[in-house]
Amino acid sequence: MGVAAIFGCEGTELSARERDFFREADPWGFILFSRNIDTPEQVARLTDALRGAVGRDAPVLIDQEGGRVQRMRGPQWREWLPPLEQAKRAGDAAPRSFWLRSRIMAEELRAVGIDVNCAPTCDIAGLLTHPFLQNRCLGKDAATVIANARATADGLLAGGVLPVIKHIPGHGRAISDSHKDLPVVEASKADLIATDFAPFKALADLPLGMTAHIRFTALDDAPATQSAKIIKMIREEIGFDGLLMSDDIGMEALAGGFGTRTAAALAAGCDLVLHCKGDMPAMEEVAMAARAMSEAAKARAEAALDRRLPPETVDMAALDAELEALLSGGMDE
Repeated sequence: MGVAAIFGCEGTELSARERDFFREADPWGFILFSRNIDTPEQVARLTDALRGAVGRDAPVLIDQEGGRVQRMRGPQWREWLPPLEQAKRAGDAAPRSFWLRSRIMAEELRAVGIDVNCAPTCDIAGLLTHPFLQNRCLGKDAATVIANARATADGLLAGGVLPVIKHIPGHGRAISDSHKDLPVVEASKADLIATDFAPFKALADLPLGMTAHIRFTALDDAPATQSAKIIKMIREEIGFDGLLMSDDIGMEALAGGFGTRTAAALAAGCDLVLHCKGDMPAMEEVAMAARAMSEAAKARAEAALDRRLPPETVDMAALDAELEALLSGGMDE
């Protein structure tokens, strides 16, 4: 493995320039977006090409949460409810419904060579949670989020797909969109520990996590992704010892050029930086600034990939039918 980064690509096929760049930079993994998705056959060719560029079975990530954040869509793939809507429809059966959903989802992802899903979202939905995040959450209190997130992660793992818990240490209180601005949360540390941090602490055994581009005034002046204090808290107080990646460093919540953003995130303690857009000049800047993965990061990466296991054969039609039964008769939000 070369640079401590995960990169996107521009289109539905890998260009010669991208292939050469990835061969030289050797990022830990790759991430796909809607712009990279056409047909199942095309996606499978693309994931093969990405792995071929680095000469190893590199992880390929995607955001397949359901609702608005779903890169693979119908008619080729299933359409999924927004997570918060599914939680409401399923009621007491929500954890089972999320296990079924993520197990079925994993089958679709693995079929085209995708083996990491940036889910579950472990943020708690509140009255003021920004609409970009609100219905992507799994519940409105810590206990509900913990139960539904654990079920989601377990279903993905059972299907041979690694989950990524996000956005550590918690994005639910943010009232602005970190894609456009830096959210500022002014809650006390005691309140954050009691609520926002609780789902991440409960799921701290999972292999992969993603930081939040949020400034917590009670913790540090820097956004969590670039805060050594907060990364230390994630490791020691929340107890997450998995591979920790930044959220997309192309988001406007972060200031400075891509090299500056990359260096700050890695210096703070992120194991990897995530750059999603597939823009070559920006990726080159990230690659220049991203040091090689530390030995500790390599160990966490190896431990994560050790949990990327072949799925057991299941009756997908039966799982579909059970999920449909659990979700039938509910009310839309």
